[in-house]
Amino acid sequence: MKAHKIALIPGDGIGVDVTDATMQVLNAAAARFGFALDATRFDWSCETYVATGRMMPENGIETLRGFDAIYLGAVGWPATVPDSVSLHGLLLPIRKAFDQYANIRPHRVLPGVEGPLKAQGFDILCIRENTEGEYSGAGGRVHHGRDNEVAVETAIFTRKGVERILRFGFEQARARRKHLTSVTKSNAQRHSMVFWDEVTQLLAPEYPDVTVSHMHIDAMAAKMVMAPQDLDVIVASNLFGDILTDLGAAIQGGLGFAASANICPDRSGPSMFEPVHGSAPDIAGKNIANPIAAIWSGAMMLEHLGESAAATAVLSAVQAATGQGVGIRPGSHGTGQITAAILNALEA
Repeated sequence: MKAHKIALIPGDGIGVDVTDATMQVLNAAAARFGFALDATRFDWSCETYVATGRMMPENGIETLRGFDAIYLGAVGWPATVPDSVSLHGLLLPIRKAFDQYANIRPHRVLPGVEGPLKAQGFDILCIRENTEGEYSGAGGRVHHGRDNEVAVETAIFTRKGVERILRFGFEQARARRKHLTSVTKSNAQRHSMVFWDEVTQLLAPEYPDVTVSHMHIDAMAAKMVMAPQDLDVIVASNLFGDILTDLGAAIQGGLGFAASANICPDRSGPSMFEPVHGSAPDIAGKNIANPIAAIWSGAMMLEHLGESAAATAVLSAVQAATGQGVGIRPGSHGTGQITAAILNALEA
């Protein structure tokens, strides 16, 4: 039997809850479709940081390198560890070390779910540049605590980085409805975002079958609310993609439905899959977290591993469960109830 090596990092808060739920569903799908998930659990979290001063061991990256994929539940416990520390100590180092430059976030309204806008035909795939841009970490602070204190955060955009994320977006658009929208703010950011626009224009002739649009980030936010049916694939920088995908999650019904994948397209390292919702410490361990975003992310992991039939079955089971009214509103069903409904649909 074929086995895929999975590194499980449940992380903090509800990350533990939704990871457990996800693995129940993924293992059931694996059994049905004749493969196995050989999962190794790593309890790297804010608790680890409090105990050791590190979010993961010094050899953490090398430990993860031998796995086929990484599954992350959530990370963050602001009461004990600042979010800037937990993010830069675990999530961002993994993305950068394994060159997971393509962050994929699908947004659509599942059967039975009514988003706040009651958007019809809401189906957007957001491709976010994931390793540079505004989250590069370049900059610093001087004169701490004084009146003349200065903080500098420098966004880094390389031709290689911008070109490869745009090419990835073009390929995704080819596989969907053949429409790509490049999102910038080139009227205000006359160096980095004008550069992004120029690279988009240079690449567009190589994809004559894809219609290309350019929009500023503020206009795109309005477009996603007012006319989302006109959008297909969106490509944006690290910061802009981060913001737009939270908006997309809200339109599709909430963060409980927001799945994501951090992809290393050339497979030189493992890719990482995670729900977008965060660790939600206030509801951790209470059996009320919605695991649908986590399970959807797990389906994306199966697809990446080449188990397309199993991935389709898992997502179909999720849609069957929500179509029956399970998990469609916050607090309507517990974590265990939603997981059981998805398992039942998968078996059926």
